[in-house]
Amino acid sequence: MSYRILAINPGSTSTKIALYEDEIKVFEKSISHTAKELEVFDDVLDQFEFRKNLIMSVLKEENIDVSNLAAIVGRGGMLPNMKAGGYVVNKAMLDTFHEGLASPHASNLGALLAHDIALPLGIPAYIYDSVTSDELEEVAKITGLPEVRKQSICHVLNMRAVSKKIAEKYGKKYEDMNIIAAHLGGGISLSVHHKGKIVDCIRDDEGPFAPERAGSIPMLYMVDLCYSGKYTKKQMIKKLRGNGGLKAYLGTQDLRDVMDMIADENQQAELLFQAQAYQIAKAIGKLSAVLCGNYDCIILTGGMAYSKELIHLISERVKFIAPVEVVPGEFEMEALALGALRLVNGQEEAKEYVHP
Repeated sequence: MSYRILAINPGSTSTKIALYEDEIKVFEKSISHTAKELEVFDDVLDQFEFRKNLIMSVLKEENIDVSNLAAIVGRGGMLPNMKAGGYVVNKAMLDTFHEGLASPHASNLGALLAHDIALPLGIPAYIYDSVTSDELEEVAKITGLPEVRKQSICHVLNMRAVSKKIAEKYGKKYEDMNIIAAHLGGGISLSVHHKGKIVDCIRDDEGPFAPERAGSIPMLYMVDLCYSGKYTKKQMIKKLRGNGGLKAYLGTQDLRDVMDMIADENQQAELLFQAQAYQIAKAIGKLSAVLCGNYDCIILTGGMAYSKELIHLISERVKFIAPVEVVPGEFEMEALALGALRLVNGQEEAKEYVHP
């Protein structure tokens, strides 16, 4: 028996959809959203009908019969109280989104869209490997302030997907390996995978600067900026996420543009490129202590991993820790669909979300 799975991945400027039949991709499309289209919505959840209508239009145009679907899976949002793996979209999860208990993010729409499309079809709706999947050890959650407890937020979906691919390459099970994974995209996050669990991570707001994110900034400087009277809270968040990193210095978040600048002998671009690699390598070194240096490999993934120059600079600094494996790009649609496939065919059991 074959299973047809529809995967939905809402991002800040796009909604990606893909149809899989068992492990084979049948169709994939990325629907782009302009800033003008999205600026009319005050809140991310307000975009629900807009995005749903676009999805249904594309499915109709491609003559995709939704009545043959076995399940629909959405990208997991910024939900509290999560573990890695698959969850059925239930009332408790929907209530958590509508009550504003999940941090605002486009990925929150994944569960809502999957549920709404699946409900009249009488099929299950799932989310898989939510960005907030938290299996950190207790010692990793402590910060220097009692009021602040670290929560795991990283590119869980792609990191676990590529880690499983590398495990297959090594002829091992993912659950038997120790891995440091670094997702190098518009935001950068890193994680330690110990026997199938992410036990520590470096979030995109506490590590290397990225193409459009500021990364870790000395806190006293940040206090000065926040109280300077120059910026609102919303503007400060945008400086850290969206307008930080390479974009703040060079006006672009595209690494290809940076390489063109370097070719034109732009010394600032060259320095920033070197600093980017330096900070990523330093973060890998920091995480190497978590398991006392006992790692099978280091994985570099995400869009920036296509840059051979960047990969070389990072690898030269960290190859003493473990072999470096490069898996450029992201595999989120595949990871969603194959995760849902394991749920519908009984290889994995879907968890029930509990209201926080």
